[in-house]
Amino acid sequence: MDFTGVYHRTTEQMSYSLNESELIVNLKTGYDVKRVFLYYGDPFEAGILGGNEKWTGVREEIVYKKRLKHQIWWTTTLVPKYKRCKYYFELHTDDEVWYYFEDGFLTKEQMEMDGRMLQCFTVPWMNPADVNRTPDWVNDTIWYQIFPDRFCNGTPGDDREGILPWKNEGEVKNEERYGGNLEGIRQKLPYLKELGITGIYLNPIMEADSNHKYDTKDYTKIDPQFGDSETMKRLVAEAHEHGIRVMVDAVFNHCGKDFAPWLDVKKNGKDSAYADWFMVNDWTMLNKEASTRDGRYYSFAFADKMPKLNTNSESVIRYFQDVCESWIRDYDIDGIRFDVGNEVSHRFLKRIRDHVKAIKPDIYLLGEIWHDASQWLMGDEYDSVMNYPLMSGIHDFFIDPTMKKEDFEYMINHCYTMYMQQSNNVLFNLLDSHDTERLMNRFHDLDLFYQQLAILFTMPGSPCIYYGTEIAMEGSFDPDCRRCMPWDQIQTEENQQKIHEIQKLIHLRKTEPALRSLYFHFPEAYDEPRLVQYIKLDQEQNKTEILLNCTEEPVTVKGEGEILFQRQYQDGRLEPKGVLIRRIGR
Repeated sequence: MDFTGVYHRTTEQMSYSLNESELIVNLKTGYDVKRVFLYYGDPFEAGILGGNEKWTGVREEIVYKKRLKHQIWWTTTLVPKYKRCKYYFELHTDDEVWYYFEDGFLTKEQMEMDGRMLQCFTVPWMNPADVNRTPDWVNDTIWYQIFPDRFCNGTPGDDREGILPWKNEGEVKNEERYGGNLEGIRQKLPYLKELGITGIYLNPIMEADSNHKYDTKDYTKIDPQFGDSETMKRLVAEAHEHGIRVMVDAVFNHCGKDFAPWLDVKKNGKDSAYADWFMVNDWTMLNKEASTRDGRYYSFAFADKMPKLNTNSESVIRYFQDVCESWIRDYDIDGIRFDVGNEVSHRFLKRIRDHVKAIKPDIYLLGEIWHDASQWLMGDEYDSVMNYPLMSGIHDFFIDPTMKKEDFEYMINHCYTMYMQQSNNVLFNLLDSHDTERLMNRFHDLDLFYQQLAILFTMPGSPCIYYGTEIAMEGSFDPDCRRCMPWDQIQTEENQQKIHEIQKLIHLRKTEPALRSLYFHFPEAYDEPRLVQYIKLDQEQNKTEILLNCTEEPVTVKGEGEILFQRQYQDGRLEPKGVLIRRIGR
């Protein structure tokens, strides 16, 4: 047996409480392992530990598995009667049987040796307070991300300084301001509701010098370019009336150059009351204007106008607890997205979570993390993260013709074996954002565009489309991905057809429980190497099939089913770049 391919531990996503009754146990093995059995039971079933007890446990086969690139992921759900569990694994290859314990592998003879102290895996107690609990409503939400300055100017006749005429097409620059504001978003709520949107994610709206607002000046004040406190209250209240939740961006990793505590530090140096709010290494160079590569103080990336906040500081933690509380109490927001969410301290996040969840238990706490975020998703910090691994995995599959359908399967399975089911269920799934090239810009092909959107709307988690995606808006990398929404062109026949396609996908996501479900598998019904097929299942085992023809030839579709969504499909033939979603029963 390939011992190096076997891995399990009783922490993180390998062994955890799904709820107060169910315990998830996962195991990784190499492909040489063909069957896995689990021996489990209460640790005290045979007596008090340390005595002469002979513990055996109940033997059950683990039948559910997912294929990864080089390993198999085995998973099972247990219901420990007394909230405690002790277990070990029995691993079968074609010609070997090994028993896997916490301290290694044993043969049957070694395991049964009289007097051997077997080091079983142990879950000592499934404490209800330690269960990772995430907001139920998020899985049912269809998000729409808005970059406020470029979405809609709801007060076009005002005299705000530096506002350019609305640009309905073409590239934009970072320093340009086009006047999009909260009133404009409020006026478009009926449009968003008709589209099927049930959640808005707003890029920063607090006072800042830039148009993107990631250089916060005042965390307690709505930026005057966007409106005021009353405008925000009205926006959220009316959004709620339309069945739309609102999530705001929290820039707590760093501030802007005009944040009052930073100005005080620059003026008073070490003697400032806010000296420990920042991470300064050279107090003599605070006023130097240049990249922070010299290390004089830490900043976001190397931007000297975005000094890094010391989220280890008790006073910083208390300040942002108050900020979050005011956002909840004043505006009734439903979620907070933490910018640069992997750089703020774990201590900070734990304290923020405790504070805001005490005020609004079902608030959604989302971290911007582009890599494996396991350590932030243990149930005491974020509810979930932006699923950039899924975005990049989908993108890479479509640009790399050497990748086969198995590679797609491995990628998807990797994304959904990194975290606990609770977090997977509320992952923030996206294909582009204000930080990336727009989806349509990558391929300039509507069929490929909708193939990828079909994946987005059928994966576990919570899908988000970036404003303008409904009309396949183009835009290169930042800042060009932040173009103005072309409202003057929204009613064209071409754009209305695109909107109709998105509406169909959104409607399916809302009405088909299988599409929101965590459960899926990849059958092997087709020989074509780039014909992607996967099945989604709901709680009643009803099946929905998704087919993506990523080959260069038409494919004859097997079987029958009720067509829910299709492109490039007719009379049983799925053309290249085509997609077919259909209900196929149980």
